[in-house]
Amino acid sequence: MKFNINLIFKAIALAMGIVVVVLNVLHVADASTSTLLLGIGLACLAITQFDSKKA
Repeated sequence: MKFNINLIFKAIALAMGIVVVVLNVLHVADASTSTLLLGIGLACLAITQFDSKKA
């Protein structure tokens, strides 16, 4: 079974965004945790852009 790595990284980025929103609504995460999670999501999106075949 072959996985599309770009799809996986985009799904991780989406999940990180949703997690940050949910944790902030529940008042569980502080600012440093939210920043770290959003940074992981942003890094995943950057990897998908570097790997694009259009460039």
